[in-house]
Amino acid sequence: MANNVRHRKPTPKSPPADAAHNVDDVVWGKTPSGEVFRVPTTHDVLTALFHPAYPKSHLDMVNLSLLAAQIVLFAVLPRQIARIFFLCYFAFWRAAYDAGLGWVLTKQSKKRWMVKEITRRGWLDADRRPRVRQWIRDQLVGKMGKDYEFDELPLEYNTWLLFRQAVDIVLVNDFLAYTLFAFTCFRVPTDLAFPIHVFRWVAGIILILFNFWVKKEAHDVVKDYGWYWGDVFFQRGNLIFDGVFELAPHPMYSVGYVGYYGLSLIVGSYAVLFVSLATHASQFAFLILFENPHIERMYGQKKAIAKRTPLQTATKKNSAPPEDTPTVTEGETATETELETEVEETTTIIGYENVKPKALAHKPTLSMSSSGSSSKIPSPAPPRKKATLSQHDLLTKYFRSDLLIFKNLDLLRASDALIVLVVLYSLMLTLLVRSAPFHFFHALVWCLFHNVGLGLLLQAQSESKYLVRHYMKHYHYPPTEEKGAVLEAFASWKVLYNGSSLMTYVSLLGLVYRTYQVPTQWLVGDALLRHVLGALAVSLHVWASMESYEVLGVFGWFFGDFFMEEFPKNLEYSGIYRFLNNPEIMGGAAWFGLGIVSGSGLVVAVAVVRHLGYWWFLRNVENPHMQKLYGDSLRKEAGFVKVIKNVTSKLEAPRVAREVKGTFDKVYEETADVVEEFLRKSRPRIKGVVQDTKVLLQQSREKLVITRVSANNSYDASKYTARVSGGKRRFYLGEPITVKWEAPKNHSRRDWIGIYRVGANKSDLVTRTSSMGMWEGVYGAEWEGDVHVGWDGDEDETQHKERRKENKVGGTVVFKGNTLPWMCGTYEIRYHHDGKHNVMSLDGPIEIHVDQPTTLDFQTVREGLKKVVPLCLDSDPALIPVSCKPVVANGSVPDAASVEGNGEHHTEDGRDPDDFSFWSEKQAKRICLAVKEMFGVEYAPEVVVADANLGALARRILVSREVLGTGLGESVDPVQSL
Repeated sequence: MANNVRHRKPTPKSPPADAAHNVDDVVWGKTPSGEVFRVPTTHDVLTALFHPAYPKSHLDMVNLSLLAAQIVLFAVLPRQIARIFFLCYFAFWRAAYDAGLGWVLTKQSKKRWMVKEITRRGWLDADRRPRVRQWIRDQLVGKMGKDYEFDELPLEYNTWLLFRQAVDIVLVNDFLAYTLFAFTCFRVPTDLAFPIHVFRWVAGIILILFNFWVKKEAHDVVKDYGWYWGDVFFQRGNLIFDGVFELAPHPMYSVGYVGYYGLSLIVGSYAVLFVSLATHASQFAFLILFENPHIERMYGQKKAIAKRTPLQTATKKNSAPPEDTPTVTEGETATETELETEVEETTTIIGYENVKPKALAHKPTLSMSSSGSSSKIPSPAPPRKKATLSQHDLLTKYFRSDLLIFKNLDLLRASDALIVLVVLYSLMLTLLVRSAPFHFFHALVWCLFHNVGLGLLLQAQSESKYLVRHYMKHYHYPPTEEKGAVLEAFASWKVLYNGSSLMTYVSLLGLVYRTYQVPTQWLVGDALLRHVLGALAVSLHVWASMESYEVLGVFGWFFGDFFMEEFPKNLEYSGIYRFLNNPEIMGGAAWFGLGIVSGSGLVVAVAVVRHLGYWWFLRNVENPHMQKLYGDSLRKEAGFVKVIKNVTSKLEAPRVAREVKGTFDKVYEETADVVEEFLRKSRPRIKGVVQDTKVLLQQSREKLVITRVSANNSYDASKYTARVSGGKRRFYLGEPITVKWEAPKNHSRRDWIGIYRVGANKSDLVTRTSSMGMWEGVYGAEWEGDVHVGWDGDEDETQHKERRKENKVGGTVVFKGNTLPWMCGTYEIRYHHDGKHNVMSLDGPIEIHVDQPTTLDFQTVREGLKKVVPLCLDSDPALIPVSCKPVVANGSVPDAASVEGNGEHHTEDGRDPDDFSFWSEKQAKRICLAVKEMFGVEYAPEVVVADANLGALARRILVSREVLGTGLGESVDPVQSL
């Protein structure tokens, strides 16, 4: 997901009545509990820490002492010892930043851990900890302005102020430690010419100044609230795009770290360069592990998979989008941290992740009618509404797990097998033919064919639908096969384009292999530098391609708008396209990066030809097609260009300088379109394809568990009980299972209960097989995945002690969703001790079953699906078919005989009441398992997602059974067929 930064612009939320007269001058905050308060004025860290006029707290004095100690040590320690010391000292503060703050902020984001911990310890309670409270009060009141009232502000805000003082200590010591380490590594290389030295210093100073400018501009936008992750504690206002955050994705974490590389250039040290790279990488880890999950958790909105939402017709102008189809920026929010991100709303379809058109292509958002369910139509039948178009059905119509590089590879699909054979043939040539000119010619031909040859073909398709006309002219399509020529032309194009794209990379790697020589002395000359720069260029290529594909999806990757006319033509610029019109200009960096690594002019020549060919493609194929589709609505300037122009327009310069600037601006404006159109197509993200787990593999995986047994034998197992609620012994597949448990008052909070197949464990005392995810902690809220995070402080110490005085404790655990068995059979319940595998109580057997039909016809299959599909979808009203909602409204398992409707009628908005959708691929897998259990037919999740309709899936099952040997309406032996 491409993430963009936002700025919180303060807007009042239910301010007090007496503040109405000056509401525009007041910043209001809101706690998670709903309390609204006036946010006092705060000061940035440099002003508060170094300005002599501002009072200093005890923590400020500690901070200044640590900084002074660093400077003294730098002055007195020998250079070699100082280098080692400051490297270790910087590593400590960097770990405190990325690991320490990331861990604390994650716990606060998930469970308000810091606020609860302060409450539990009573640090701000005048009765329990009066001295601690007074000390904290003195530290905060002394630093804040006159508008700060410690006793009037909520706990969340005061906790945030205390937290930010700790953050100040980490940030400034981290920066100073890095700087002093760099100075300990300073040297003047003797093997470089004088102009190179001048370049190093000038480039380094420019990068450092640019770094400081980015930090300053970012702080001006997000203020202290965003700088110190204020939204982890409370909320303050709306989110808007602004300033430097339109310059680049995550400017505080991306371009905001270029000063590190500038300092590396100045000191002339590889050690500093590699430390800078590791630092930058750790900051991105902070983004991935804390920032993005926090944003998704706090602001993200679930998007249902395969939801059929009617497409808005492209002919309507100035019409608002449907309420359930938000635009890219609607409802987006983000944290205003050093790198704040954008939560984009995308429609996810299994196999077509985050499918969107390219930034200058339309966005396929909504849905065509489902395949519809067919049954006996009553006579006389009312007029049937015409099915509406939907994004989901259009995408499943034109895309079917197509091969993207090697993603979705199926060797039993002829086109995939042929591509693999061609790649293997090329690799054999690389190994057998040693001639570098041969491989240069090989790579050059593929580059020209891919960019120019296919470009001419696509140009003809744009101008006269050449490919579609060709298939329509030469091949027969049944009248019932709507747009058969279009589908076959596009399918052929996808195979041809993907194979050509793949071979450009394979042939280039072959040339690099034959021209590359491993350096004998890495630290002599520019060998190490070349490899570092080349690796950075390749990394930039991979990142830009992944970010571009995140926006484009398969639609943009395969130039879908050259073939598909059903999709609405809407322009959107999201993700990386917010900043650049053509991010592919970075996506081609790997070609030059490999040229730098190999040191070969032949590789660089191929890279130049590739870029020239792509420039021709953009100028003569893509840009004219986009102009024809969108006309004057095409954007001229991306965010990066706008920011640069805004900055340069504010610069005060003498008349001559302004004239020179004007000249450059004019040249830039004349070339901007060509440069920005240089690379529009992205390369797909390579993601692993998760295959359905086979029954045999599941059974074998049960044995793959490391059994942990407690050494403490003092616990009396007779005092533990775990029983299925109500003594129920038979459950329908997907029906929740409630287990009641009791344990002694001193039992471990890490106790857990699992569900296992009967007979999988030979011992009743120790469990030696894996639960396969079918387990729940007795205190489920204290677990995060497989990790017990412990008590989160919801009770204070007094309440906790009172509760522990009880002789016996108990509760209930509900198994549902992913913790349920999704295969029919007999199972048992096992209560385990202290996060280990000692069995304290056992209950069972319980049976998981489905209703297996005795006859197969449309009605019986559909009725069976109406019973099991809602359970597979967790009975979520937002997901289950409309035709099933009355049946599951009371929360009970429906009886197939009580289900009404045939899925043939449509609602007033044209939707089929048999349509359903998903939150995740796991729900689709459950339906696949249920279908296999009930009807003996095995499907991949992509097939179920493509149908996403009870009637369509029922017909598919009937056709599959007929093909497999059991015809429609014939008797089925429930045992043999399963």
